[in-house]
Amino acid sequence: MKIRGWILAVIVLAAGAGAAVTCMGRNKERAGAVSGIPETDIAGKVSLPSEQEVIIEKMSLREKAAQLFIVTPEALTGGAALTSVDSALVSAYSDCPAGGFILMQGNIETPEQVKGFNEDLLEMSRERTGLIPFLSVDEEGGTVARIASDPDFPVEDVGDMCEIGKTEDLSKAYQAGACIGGYLREYGFNVDFAPDADVWSNEANTVVRYRAFSSDPSIAAEMTAAETEGLMGEGIWPVLKHFPGHGNTTEDSHDGFAYSEKTLEELRQCEFLPFEAGIRAGSPFVMVGHISLPEVTGDDLPASLSKTIITELLRGELEFDGVVVTDAMNMGAVAEHYSSAEAAVMAVQAGADMILMPADFEAAYNGILQAVQEGQITEERLDRSVERILDLKLKEE
Repeated sequence: MKIRGWILAVIVLAAGAGAAVTCMGRNKERAGAVSGIPETDIAGKVSLPSEQEVIIEKMSLREKAAQLFIVTPEALTGGAALTSVDSALVSAYSDCPAGGFILMQGNIETPEQVKGFNEDLLEMSRERTGLIPFLSVDEEGGTVARIASDPDFPVEDVGDMCEIGKTEDLSKAYQAGACIGGYLREYGFNVDFAPDADVWSNEANTVVRYRAFSSDPSIAAEMTAAETEGLMGEGIWPVLKHFPGHGNTTEDSHDGFAYSEKTLEELRQCEFLPFEAGIRAGSPFVMVGHISLPEVTGDDLPASLSKTIITELLRGELEFDGVVVTDAMNMGAVAEHYSSAEAAVMAVQAGADMILMPADFEAAYNGILQAVQEGQITEERLDRSVERILDLKLKEE
């Protein structure tokens, strides 16, 4: 389906009707960069801005804030689950060009529909921003498979990762990633919220029991790296989850607080190992879970909102400089204790780059805008996250 003409028409009409959109081409002065003279390094050489910096310089605050969100398409329109791009979505996206979309079960019908939907979402984003969107799905295999669990899709379900882990055969983990990556790419996705890099270290844990590769951190680490490579080999960006490890909890963070009583040293010897392996294998994303670690942080604050966990440990100790995305913010561990605006602001302040599925997208988005306007988040901090996001998107162009 070709939609380029009417997408552009809707965008133009929306802007003409006074929609709150700032044109990508409008230059905006930034503090410290108003002279127009290129900066020089210590040796006196001219330091030219990167492609990301050039794009960011032209983006409005609203456009930058919007890049921080991965949402379902209907989160923009406020209606029922969407299965195609319509004029309402184009108009809403013109107002707020989110950085990415995630398709859930209600957005998925047939192979042709999903492929066409993703193609149109891609075209809509390029028309509005000049950038690709992240087009994502939860496709781990086995118990979590939006595509392979649907009988209308002629694809293989690779099965639960725990069964692959039992074989201790790294080629099977690689092939699982390659299989999933192959069909996701065919259907137009570019991001998969997999692999599960948790270590199933608590037998009472039912959340990741079948999704994690192993209770042995070394096996889980090797398998995580292999699946990461398999996904990336097919052109799909993997997302390691759920840092700093969901395998030792007994609670389900979908319902409320999930606790791990492990100390930092225990995490280093177990839970961190698969994430370190996945990062070394090249994963550009890490998802931070809503897991409370009182022995590490001294409080009940979920990891997804904790500067200690994201900035000090994931960024600092594990030296991860890719895109940090939160787990879905409509889950009980966050949504029952914080407003969407509060949670979004706290996540960015903690060091997250992208916010997945806030309970109230409009409130979360406006919360980020207000926090920047009031100085709770500096625009330079916002720019750093946008730069990481653009770094990935420009690699795909």
